[in-house]
Amino acid sequence: MGLEKGRRPLVLAAAVLLAAVVSGAVAWRVLAPAEVSTPARGGYPPAPTAAPGVVARLPVAPLIVDGRLRVYAGDRQVYADRPVDGRHRTTPYWSYRRWPASLQGVVASGTTVVSRWSDGRLVGLDARTGRVAWRADGPEPVGERTARRTGAATVWEPRGLFVTEPAGGRPVVVAVGRGGAVAVDPDAGTALWRTDVDPDCRDAIGTTADGRLVTVDTCAGPAAVEFIDVRTGTAGSRWRPPGAPGELVVTLVGCRAGRSDCAGLRTAGPGDDAGQGWLLGDAAPAAAPALDAPGAELAGEVAVAVTDGALVGRSARTGAERWRRGDLGQARVVAVQPGRVHLLTPANDLVTVDPATGVQRSWFTLNIGSDGVGWVPGEVYAEAGFVAVERLRRPVDPQGDDQRYFYNSEPVIVAAT
Repeated sequence: MGLEKGRRPLVLAAAVLLAAVVSGAVAWRVLAPAEVSTPARGGYPPAPTAAPGVVARLPVAPLIVDGRLRVYAGDRQVYADRPVDGRHRTTPYWSYRRWPASLQGVVASGTTVVSRWSDGRLVGLDARTGRVAWRADGPEPVGERTARRTGAATVWEPRGLFVTEPAGGRPVVVAVGRGGAVAVDPDAGTALWRTDVDPDCRDAIGTTADGRLVTVDTCAGPAAVEFIDVRTGTAGSRWRPPGAPGELVVTLVGCRAGRSDCAGLRTAGPGDDAGQGWLLGDAAPAAAPALDAPGAELAGEVAVAVTDGALVGRSARTGAERWRRGDLGQARVVAVQPGRVHLLTPANDLVTVDPATGVQRSWFTLNIGSDGVGWVPGEVYAEAGFVAVERLRRPVDPQGDDQRYFYNSEPVIVAAT
């Protein structure tokens, strides 16, 4: 009996040690850095042939890739579903997760989906299969991600993550953050260059259609716009509008989604309603008064704005009026994409016109099922002939939680135009 009693402490100690080892192994498996890739099952979907009208309502904001997939952002996941005009979100076509990093931004170039993570990691995914195509190191993002439940800020306007596809050149993805900027070839994942961009006094706001990164530089003296060549990382010209104030608010116009490939900009002082419009090109920005109005947009060579209750298209270079429509009431321009200008009326009708002629392409109410139209538009996204709109509750409460802020559990409405 005494021997048995003497063994008990040893057995107990061994049991405690074994439990600690098992617990440690479980904790490591749960908490260790990891990634999980679930590739696509089934064939790549064909291009859609949706007729104009509302096609879907979704709980989260879609990034439309290759005109065939919808890609979404979660806290630690990027995933896709199909078809692009499906009425509801479906079981993921493919999925990619990382832990413990959080997802900060997503852009697409062709059939490559590029995700950016809180540790600075860039991961390229083949949209056709969901498989990891490449991984690259980038700068850590600056500040906290502020995306709400829909994830619109992550996929529609990711902070510090841009893509540009200059005519005649290869596409480039640029990530800007703490420690500088890095440019990556989205097809191969190879780093093209790295450069210092002080995030405390240089705010990267987008890329131009001719392949330049645009930053607002306040490091030395009054604010100026600086252009960096995305092919080489070489800083080019610094520019200030004539008579500009010391502080400068710069708004890019004529962009693809995510403030990429922009063809113009508007400058103003803080709090100013009036601004100055400019066209971007190889030389210094050229004045474009047709873009001065705060709601003016640029669609190709045409500046489109609502003036005195009429929608007017003008030559962005000369200001000459090209067409005018007086039948749209208080509609406002909410998005542009190649060959399309999208307007929203106070009754939440979506109107799409051809920017070259003003001819109507489609007009319908943004309503689905029994949802109604008693909502306020939030963020708007346009790509591949589709438009997606966040719907917010009236009155809009920016400080409210997501249940109070959004119109319902599926607040994103998607339409083909």
